[in-house]
Amino acid sequence: MSPRLPLPPPPPPAEIRSWPDRDARLVDRALAMDELGRRLLGGGRLALFLLWFVLLEFGWSLVGLLLIALGGDQDALTVMIMLFAAVVGLGVLAPAGWMTVRGVRQDRTVRVRLAQWAALDRHGPTDARLRAPLLSLSWLLLSCALCAGGLWVAFAVPAGATREDGGYGLVAYGMGASLILWVTGLIGLTKIVGHYRMANRLTGPNRFTGPDHVTARSRVTGRGRPQDGRSASSEPPRPE
Repeated sequence: MSPRLPLPPPPPPAEIRSWPDRDARLVDRALAMDELGRRLLGGGRLALFLLWFVLLEFGWSLVGLLLIALGGDQDALTVMIMLFAAVVGLGVLAPAGWMTVRGVRQDRTVRVRLAQWAALDRHGPTDARLRAPLLSLSWLLLSCALCAGGLWVAFAVPAGATREDGGYGLVAYGMGASLILWVTGLIGLTKIVGHYRMANRLTGPNRFTGPDHVTARSRVTGRGRPQDGRSASSEPPRPE
């Protein structure tokens, strides 16, 4: 597997920016924002999100086999087999959990860089793509479905558990499975709500940033115009 491409770097500081004109700056801004948006909400990111969730549930199901065996009337051979399965399950759980945490941290880095590039200037088509309504809706529906599934498992498994099915071991397995569903769903909901709020804040109609918008802001708000009719960029009057 080839190494993953690095994230687009943040925009250079104001004192060393060397764009020849605003059009060149907008092109670089659009490229960076599109790539960062894909890393945050794209189909590949969604597939990884689901992959780590499936591995978490699979690993916990192997551990759950041992819990169910201990909670029921099983012979020693069965318990040993389930113990081996639980060890394999822990081997799956550990990297899947680590990759989930790594994905959350990377999302935080992507949001910071996306905010930096968005605050650099304004461009209608690029800003509209930042909202990504279809991808946002997909993340929202999937996250809500995971939370709903976790709620159902948390009530259904304890209600239907019997001594023959594994008793307390089955209940412990169901609580763990519902917790994975809940945590994964909440991660997705937090991610999409945070992105929605950031997109509204950075691309809202009242955001004016950068020197190219000082004149427009002065026309809209009436600020930045001296009372004596002088230019806003001229030097203050010298004392007599």
